[in-house]
Amino acid sequence: MKLSEDDQQLLGKLCSQNNVSQEKVLKLLQTVHEFEFKDRRTGIYDALREILKSRSDRGDK
Repeated sequence: MKLSEDDQQLLGKLCSQNNVSQEKVLKLLQTVHEFEFKDRRTGIYDALREILKSRSDRGDK
């Protein structure tokens, strides 16, 4: 998923303000994007759940 420079800066600022991993948010957005045009989105919740459960570079769980 390609974000503009402005969007990346905004996302970074919002993630920093809310103490959320920007890497994790980008993975969530990419996963939703990958499932967006499928006829059936079977497995999307499991995929999102796994990302949320994973450890990020900022040390959150």
